[in-house]
Amino acid sequence: MNQFKGLIYIIIFMISFFNTVNAEYEKIFFDFEIKDINEKTFALENFKNKAVLLVNVASNCGFTKQYSELQELYDKYSVKGLVVLGVPSNQFGGQEPGSNNEIKDFCETNFNITFPMTAKINVKGENAHPIYLWAKENYGNSAVPKWNFHKILINKDGKIEDTYSSFTKPMSKKLINKIEEIL
Repeated sequence: MNQFKGLIYIIIFMISFFNTVNAEYEKIFFDFEIKDINEKTFALENFKNKAVLLVNVASNCGFTKQYSELQELYDKYSVKGLVVLGVPSNQFGGQEPGSNNEIKDFCETNFNITFPMTAKINVKGENAHPIYLWAKENYGNSAVPKWNFHKILINKDGKIEDTYSSFTKPMSKKLINKIEEIL
């Protein structure tokens, strides 16, 4: 009988590891502010009730060609409630050395970017912008960019839905399926 009780406790203990834990969000994405590429502060609450694909970007990276697919994604899904938000950062290989004006010109000239872009910020480390500190706190290390073009998908409730590495292309089935699911 004691072996049976022990087995039951072990099974219950093991099952507890399979349960997913939802973060207890004290703040949601829409509670933050950030400066846009023109250095004007705007509230992320402007994106309330929309899904947001937060992407740290760089002009001189091997993944820079993803700008084309990010624009394609924005063109296709913005009418359904998706915002692509480009976040320039120079933290990976110094691949975004330019000023905000230079970044804006590069994006508009080379990729006809029309989705919103922020001012250049830090996306990792203790000096990261508060939205990235929030993402790490609420979703763990998978929300911390490992390189340029890391993606964080925020759902309409302002919580992190999923994260995607730089290798996940914006028009990949994996990402599109998740976007369509939450829109």
